[in-house]
Amino acid sequence: MLQHGNDTGTAVRGAPAAPPAGRPAPGASRRRFLTALAGAGAAAASPALLTGCGTAQAKGGTLQFWNQYGPQRSPDPAIQAQSDWFVDLVKQWNASHPVKIELVYIPNKTYLNGFKLPSAFASGAGPDIFLLSPGDFLRYSNGGMLADLTPHLDKGVVADYGSALDSRQVDGKVYALPMEVEPMAMYYSVGAWEKAGLSEGDIPTTWDRMLDIGDKLRTRTRAGLVFETNPGYYQNFTWYPWMWQGGGEVLDKHGNVAFDSPATRQALALWRDAVREGMAPRTLPAAGDVVSAFKADNVAMWQQGIWNVSSFKAFAPKYRYGVFKLPTPPRGKYVTVLGGWSFCANAQGRNAEAAAEFCAWALGSMKDECIDRMVDWCIRAKSDVAPRTTALERGAARGGYDSAAMKKFKDEIFPGGRAEPRYPPIVYKAISDAIQGTMLAGRDVAAETQRAAESIKAFTKSYQGASLV
Repeated sequence: MLQHGNDTGTAVRGAPAAPPAGRPAPGASRRRFLTALAGAGAAAASPALLTGCGTAQAKGGTLQFWNQYGPQRSPDPAIQAQSDWFVDLVKQWNASHPVKIELVYIPNKTYLNGFKLPSAFASGAGPDIFLLSPGDFLRYSNGGMLADLTPHLDKGVVADYGSALDSRQVDGKVYALPMEVEPMAMYYSVGAWEKAGLSEGDIPTTWDRMLDIGDKLRTRTRAGLVFETNPGYYQNFTWYPWMWQGGGEVLDKHGNVAFDSPATRQALALWRDAVREGMAPRTLPAAGDVVSAFKADNVAMWQQGIWNVSSFKAFAPKYRYGVFKLPTPPRGKYVTVLGGWSFCANAQGRNAEAAAEFCAWALGSMKDECIDRMVDWCIRAKSDVAPRTTALERGAARGGYDSAAMKKFKDEIFPGGRAEPRYPPIVYKAISDAIQGTMLAGRDVAAETQRAAESIKAFTKSYQGASLV
């Protein structure tokens, strides 16, 4: 199994030595370095996409914090609570510090898969503070864009985070602070379950049984089973555990390409067959709105994350749903994937020290107010597993994990979790193409697996940067 926390700073086997973490290789421009890593991202950005992104570097004493939560006004109480948390956070900082923070809201779809953030950095106009997922960590770490947060952390914080920092460190230094841990599981409609004559004893524990039940639950207007269909880092994120459960890897523990394996082909075939045989749809129900799709009886089972617990609580409190662990293949082992966003500071920003200090103040202090802030995010504003031991224990003591869904996530689903990999865009894209090609285009699984493995191998031969595993 890959260990995401033992970052020695070495590249994959056979690659040249990496430049020191935190800055590009000698002579490398910001644009060249980021464009090389961005693949189809920043490299495809047009001049029009770069305009309007330079405000973060404008003169003045206010630092900009780009995020996909707020400030905004939303009819969804859960989304509004998350926006309010960010607004209150910045308000508290601004009331007690000379350097002020300004929130800049970027819609979720634009932030997740758009060009705005990588384009801004490629043009030298990146935000001072921003949110980053593990999957995109190396794009910015290798580009020298992440400030070292370690000097600003209270003693004991790194130990309090434990393995949650594994994918956010290079050479023992912390470059991102997670605000949450988000395990994936299967959600199901209790009503659809009961109408089909199913009980809790029918909760599937194997892939075959999951497909059988999905077939039984599907109707002309209801999908029996939903997997993510839109290409992007998120789809890869949701697919990884199906590969891991069979013992598959993208790269082995030594950094060698291991993607072309029976476990990989098995996982690709699972999603392909679910679509081909009609259990899973080719497009997401209700345009991806999970709560609306369940309420409208358009879906019976959906692979989703813990964050939707808060959405059901806020937007459909009386709706009856359940969650269960991801089923496993024959001779497989249960694994789920753990995601979550982190605070990062721009090492090339106007005031990297102040930006790093803000990140540490917000999430990297041992003070009660900092721990309480994380508890508030994970059990009130949102529904997540807290990434720090102190916050998780405090949140549990306050009843944040007492509900059936949250208890199951904390006690059964989360313990089998594994951190989201931090693969550069070219590696991510090769995997994404294999998923899309087999799942939706019906291409040959073996051929797509081999093609992706060859693409990844070609990239790793010349890769320079922090460890990929």
